[in-house]
Amino acid sequence: MLRLHPTLILRHKRENRKKCSLRGLENREGFQFFSYPLQVKLPSLEKYLVLSLDGEPLTRTDNDKGLFLIDGTWRYSEKMLKSLPPGFETRSLPSYFVTAYPRKQEDCKDPQRGLASIEALFLAFHILGRKTENLLDHYHWKEEFIRRNGLQDSLPTLE
Repeated sequence: MLRLHPTLILRHKRENRKKCSLRGLENREGFQFFSYPLQVKLPSLEKYLVLSLDGEPLTRTDNDKGLFLIDGTWRYSEKMLKSLPPGFETRSLPSYFVTAYPRKQEDCKDPQRGLASIEALFLAFHILGRKTENLLDHYHWKEEFIRRNGLQDSLPTLE
């Protein structure tokens, strides 16, 4: 059986926890949160993929790698990415997925592809064949996200 690496999340200290789409995952098994600026050293990212708008598309063949997510505004994300230790690869999600999160993404270089963190995490888990059960439980726009992306028919296999 494939042993999965924990999902690592680097959250900017200014991220509003009340509005954070990843709320509820902080104590969930298989997730490790770090605060930016970093107060502790990150583990090696050599076996991790960083989700980004750049990079090769994420596929099921990437399932042996861990996921690393940057959770912060688009304005801070580039600086956060540059702070990471070397050794990781980047992967992107298919561009046809759209967000349900109601915000302006003025700092995002491709606003149509700018997903909320939980949306990106959910899609990455789905693509990799990992369990998505309860990932969207605390996401206010869960139903709209599922509807906009045509995931209704797949939901029984996703959850």
